[in-house]
Amino acid sequence: MHTDALLHLNLNRRGNVSRRNFLQSAALGIAGSSILTQFQLNAAELKKEGRSCILVWLAGAPSQMETWDPKPGTPNGGETKKISTQTPGIEIAHYWPKIASVMNDIALVRSMTGKEAAHERGTYHLHTGHRMMGIERFPHFGSVVAQEIGDPQSDIPNFVSIGQTLSSGFLGVQVAPFIINRPGQLPANVFNNTADSRQKRRLALLSQQEKDFADAGAASLVKEQSKLYQKAHSMMKSPRLKAFKFEGEPQAMQEAYGKSQLGQGLLVARRLVEVGVPFVEVRSGGWDMHNSVFKNMERRAPDVDQGLSQLLIDLKQRGLLEKTLVICMGEFGRTPKINARPPVPGRDHWVRNFNLLMAGAGIKGGQAIGKTDANGQEIVDTPVQVDDLFRSMCKAMQINADMELHTPIGRPVKLVESGEVIKGLFS
Repeated sequence: MHTDALLHLNLNRRGNVSRRNFLQSAALGIAGSSILTQFQLNAAELKKEGRSCILVWLAGAPSQMETWDPKPGTPNGGETKKISTQTPGIEIAHYWPKIASVMNDIALVRSMTGKEAAHERGTYHLHTGHRMMGIERFPHFGSVVAQEIGDPQSDIPNFVSIGQTLSSGFLGVQVAPFIINRPGQLPANVFNNTADSRQKRRLALLSQQEKDFADAGAASLVKEQSKLYQKAHSMMKSPRLKAFKFEGEPQAMQEAYGKSQLGQGLLVARRLVEVGVPFVEVRSGGWDMHNSVFKNMERRAPDVDQGLSQLLIDLKQRGLLEKTLVICMGEFGRTPKINARPPVPGRDHWVRNFNLLMAGAGIKGGQAIGKTDANGQEIVDTPVQVDDLFRSMCKAMQINADMELHTPIGRPVKLVESGEVIKGLFS
């Protein structure tokens, strides 16, 4: 996976950037800038809406039977029980009591169906809306959001990921995810650890290097590269950097999200949305439960249960939920039938039906869309394709799902190829 981020473009110890890295980075920047013009006409209007998206990614693919579609008392149900929720008639797995308490703000989609049952391919499909084919690398949805409604003059990135994620693909480095690995702390390379005099010498060397490249016929590349450095420099001085940390955040609020990496990441996500970052991804690993699925769910679910429920409460109390789309999902589902793997059985990969959680940004809460049969084997009502999901995400973000993106060679591709908005999802 290509994971270039804005501030990964640092000077080396000699104050230089290698020709290879320079050209690779700049080429990606050019690819992105070619898309910029087509968005400029409506970008100002979209920014007025203040839309944001927080994607909670459960890497490894959580079991639908142990999340939002339990089947207790059936041959496939296993040890998982179901509990009532705030919304009468909707029951979920017993691992999620705090999510159950905020169900009135949540729409569950119980009838997702995909086409990729391998982790890398499923991750790509659910992040880009496109299957992994050919040499083109489609952009992460977060990069599209950053390109469409992000502020190109922002002094902090328009797309932040807490944990490694997919790249901006052919949209280029200007809308690439800015990746942090420890919520509450900034990456070390954000800080200037050199004396001003040395930094000035490095920048002078860089300027000379850029001039040499420009004189050699790479003026346009130099221009794009300069924009990246200017953004990096602006970010290093931005007062909004404090959103990445917990400065001024009451201790009680930090504890409400939970002390886990995921919980603290969700608190950072709320802080970033609050200062205008339009897309944030927060990742949680460890959901590939081929073995010991029930025991592992008891271990993994509480952090997400606490952090995600608190995120929804916090966003709602601050008046942010109505314009912030929250999605919690993984790359596919797990086999309804429990496997026989020693030492303790689990569930394997399954793409024919799985589920996800959505809230905010006009989505009607307190409902479950779609239905599977008694054993969880088949969808019996309202199948939802990945294209349908992406059209719905675009609607929530007020992005035109039918717009065309252009690859670096000028080939037009639709943001979403087919599908329709999930029926009944919005108020």
